[in-house]
Amino acid sequence: MRRLLLVICVLSVGSFARAQTAPSLGAAATFAVLGSAVTCTGPGVISGDVGATGAFTNTTGCTIAGGTPPATNTAAGLAQTALNTAYQNALVANSSCTSFLAAVPPASFTLAPGVYCNTGEAPALTMTSITLTLDAGGNANAVWVFKIDAALTGTSLQVVMAGGGQPCNVYWLVGADSTLTTSTFQGNILAGGAASAFTSTGGTLIGRVLANGAVALTGPNIHGTCALVAQGGGSCPADDDDRHHHRDKDKDRDHDKDKDKDKDNNKDDNKDHN
Repeated sequence: MRRLLLVICVLSVGSFARAQTAPSLGAAATFAVLGSAVTCTGPGVISGDVGATGAFTNTTGCTIAGGTPPATNTAAGLAQTALNTAYQNALVANSSCTSFLAAVPPASFTLAPGVYCNTGEAPALTMTSITLTLDAGGNANAVWVFKIDAALTGTSLQVVMAGGGQPCNVYWLVGADSTLTTSTFQGNILAGGAASAFTSTGGTLIGRVLANGAVALTGPNIHGTCALVAQGGGSCPADDDDRHHHRDKDKDRDHDKDKDKDKDNNKDDNKDHN
């Protein structure tokens, strides 16, 4: 019996050690966008705080909604230091990979919570016209960690949350530049390489963009809800499945109301007939 209990304990500890771990972002948590320099070419919207240790350039009509003006002072510097610490700690804490990603993934695939690595001979990840579904399986606290040693490139990429999954619990650890074009992206990008830059053109991003290098946004639509939650306001958006579920429940309520009306009308008709 003791031997059996010992085996169970060892297996439990081993499973816990391999579990994915969300990084603590510290002073960087309250920023929706952070970089050594930030350029926003509108029209576009960024919801949340913007931090730049260098210059912030707003060329034409880039609106910062629900956040503070760009921080180029001590706050941005502290956030940059916190980003580097979070990035390095996350690499160590998530050293065991659940699975390895192909350099060019299939057109549509689903991933359960876990640590997904892109290393070896093809350390860059390119996803073009791909739908990636992150299915939490009903666990709203589920965490995904993506370890990408080199560049991340997404073109017409769709990242979809399902099964109660939250974009605030998705972390992309990118060792080089990140480039998104007309993509719907979800999660926190931690571009922790020495000069890792971030560039986006069109599309939508729900989460954070935290980079050591420059950030260039053209026609952005960035929902920094994760940063706003860290400030004590708002909440993470529900996944599409949940929204469909609520709409279905509303339809059921309306259907029940129609049934009740029909019953009342029938009662009135019967009274009149009598």
